[in-house]
Amino acid sequence: MAWLRLIRWKNLLIVFLTQLLVWYCLVFNNSSHKFYEAFDAVDCITNFILLSLSTVMIAAAGYIINDYFDIKIDMINRPGKVVLEKRIDLRQAIIAHSVLNIGALALAGIVALRGRHIQWLLLQGTCTVLLWFYSTHFKKQYITGNVVVALLTALTIVVLMVYKPVLEVHRFVWVPSPIANLTNMQTNTRAPLLMCWGYTFFAFMLTWIREIVKDMEDYKGDAEQGCVTMPIRKGLLFSTRFSLALCLVTIGVLSVLSVYFCKIDDIALSLYMGVFITLPLVVWSWFITKENTMQHYHGASRWLKIIMLTGIGSLIVYHFTTGILS
Repeated sequence: MAWLRLIRWKNLLIVFLTQLLVWYCLVFNNSSHKFYEAFDAVDCITNFILLSLSTVMIAAAGYIINDYFDIKIDMINRPGKVVLEKRIDLRQAIIAHSVLNIGALALAGIVALRGRHIQWLLLQGTCTVLLWFYSTHFKKQYITGNVVVALLTALTIVVLMVYKPVLEVHRFVWVPSPIANLTNMQTNTRAPLLMCWGYTFFAFMLTWIREIVKDMEDYKGDAEQGCVTMPIRKGLLFSTRFSLALCLVTIGVLSVLSVYFCKIDDIALSLYMGVFITLPLVVWSWFITKENTMQHYHGASRWLKIIMLTGIGSLIVYHFTTGILS
């Protein structure tokens, strides 16, 4: 149980479900399949499982190394949740971190070789390096650490677009490309590439906001350990206003997308985005300004995680309202 807590198994499950829905709804099932494509489909499923496992293992390794370098800070901010040294030996943690990273690169390498583009592996390699330097340097720096985590979260979706050639069924009939859909939009035509980039933006912005809020929550412990996070350097009021500004930008983009989908007669998706994503963000914007206590920021952080989950749920709505299976 201590190991599951260390690798944040709930967060890893969210990462996997996000990739699964993005892949199935926007890549694999982008048009109807034929019986003679069955073997090709099996290959695509296998490639996705290997790639997603690679992503999850890199994320797990990142959580381990982050806790390894944050023991002193966590003992101040959340002493009851610390498992390293108390229940898991530090040497075992480092070994697990190395094994997970090596295994993740090996799995991604298999998929890259199948696609005959070994250079794709640079994406996973970059993520492992960023996670290491985030834990040792970036996390304690002003803004940099927040942006790095947001970027890494967004890359969980970008990696699917990079590996797209081995994750989609190679059809025997011509199908309009996602790029063509973007420039040739009609009532009955959808743009999965637009959705992918929309979710990438959504993941980046909400993670950035949440990381700032978490820094506000951990203000005391970070200050004692010499961190230079936004709340420490600029204060809680500035951090609140900055996160609020990012939230308003996100609300603006989501509103534009809602109107866009409404115009192409995807009313269900437009309503879902408005009611279950945009509206909760509006309420959150009001809520975040009400208090400046650790408990308040903890609640705001959890609220953002719930909104992220509802954002993932919109993929299901998109899938069943765009006639992908027709």
